[in-house]
Formats: sequence, structure tokens, C-alpha cells
Amino acid sequence: MRLDPVVGAAIADAYMAAPVRDERAYAAYAAFCRETVRQYHYLVGRQEYGGLGVSVRIIDTDPYPDMASLTDDVRKRRLKVWASAATGNPHPYLSDGENDMFRAVHDVFGHAATGCGFDRHGEEAAWLKHSRMYSRLAGRALATETRGQNCAQIFHYGGTRFPQQKAVLLPRPLRHPRLVHTAEPATEAAASR
Repeated sequence: MRLDPVVGAAIADAYMAAPVRDERAYAAYAAFCRETVRQYHYLVGRQEYGGLGVSVRIIDTDPYPDMASLTDDVRKRRLKVWASAATGNPHPYLSDGENDMFRAVHDVFGHAATGCGFDRHGEEAAWLKHSRMYSRLAGRALATETRGQNCAQIFHYGGTRFPQQKAVLLPRPLRHPRLVHTAEPATEAAASR
């Protein structure tokens, strides 16, 4: 999976232009939150009860400078997550705990599952892989949380800082994997669908 820089820049522009929160996104975020919590319980659940048995520890610094250290930890059924509270970048919809749960499941079911790192192509592959675990409604929020934020970080800030977190929906062509390379730019009305 490769992210076209023109598409990435368009996603970054849409994310940066969006307000911090949009009430039309709340149904998608509610579904996203519920589904993330279920994925997290599966991740940390005891193996004898059908879970993966991964031990998650929340820490105050970025734990994974590279994919090798992440995949090594996941193989050992452990995971470190950079605490949302430590970043000074609160989410407008998710609590710090819910955001930490999302970081955990995305690292495992997105990055570790693909073996892809944290550059623009790795983030694109992780988004696409992880999106298969969400309903269509929740996937709308997932696209903002992964694709939107990562493209803003990479294409707007040059990878030097993480953008302000938002609870909005990207325009439909920018959040849908099948439409992203073929669709016309979305109108405001289409963005709210």
C-alpha cells in the first residue's frame, strides 16, 4: 500500500480546515468508541477465555521509535502505549482512557498486523487493515483518527508535530478506500453524509 502525496496533501488540507468538533460526527464517534473498547477487551482478555492476553502499559513517552520494537513486544504479548494525557493534546470526544485504548488496538491490529511502520505508507496500510475491524459508521471516525491526523502530521507539519485532535468527519472520498483515487472532490453536503 502506498499513499499518493497528492492524496495525502488533500487529506491534510481537509483535516486542517475542519473545525475541532462537529456534532454531525458524534454518531460515528460513539460507534467508533464502542467498537474500540470491544477490540481493546479482546486484546487484553485472557487467552483461556478467547482473548489475546496482551499486557498493556500506558507510559509518558513515545515507546516505539521503530516497528521492530513494536512487533517484538507484540510477539511477547505486551504493548506500551504513549499516554494521551502526556501529549498535552486532548481529544474533543474521547476520554484519555478511550484514546489510549484506541492507540493500543491500532498499534496491534493496524501496524503490527501489517508489519508496516509509521511513515506515510505504513500509516496508510495500518488504516486500511484496521478499518476492516470497524463498522461502516465507526469507520468514518477511524478515517479521521488515523488517515486525517497522520496526513496532517506528515504533509502539513512535515512530521515534526502531531496536529490538534478533532472529532469531525473527512469528506467522503478521503475516508473511503475505494473512492479515494477515483472520486471528485466532495461538497460540503457530501462531507456530512
